[in-house]
Amino acid sequence: MLHVTDTIIIQDWELSESFMRASGPGGQNVNKVSSAVELRFEAARSPALAPAVKSRLKRLAGRRWTKEGAILLQCDETRSQTRNRELVRERLAELIRKALVVPKRRIATKPTKGSVRRRLEGKKQRSEVKATRGKIKPE
Repeated sequence: MLHVTDTIIIQDWELSESFMRASGPGGQNVNKVSSAVELRFEAARSPALAPAVKSRLKRLAGRRWTKEGAILLQCDETRSQTRNRELVRERLAELIRKALVVPKRRIATKPTKGSVRRRLEGKKQRSEVKATRGKIKPE
């Protein structure tokens, strides 16, 4: 089980992990040990998440969201498989926590009468400056 918040707990059946060989530093160990972790979270089928949270999670996950509605996360930062598992699970929990935050709705506002008047005054002055420019007529 993965505890995201006090109320949201991801069950083990929703998560599946696969291990593969990691790239990067590690010497001969890299060629022998499967320390990289790929975590698959069945987000679309998860009963722990509300539909609104799922839609925000889909937007946040981006390319990591599959057609089947799962999230794929990978980690091969450390040489330890256990540490990589902890890191990838923490990343998933953080992603879900971000999706829980409801964005504030933007309220459209009208400009004040004073700001509109000042803007128009400025435009009028600029237009007068440009209007006074012109070709000098020979006398």
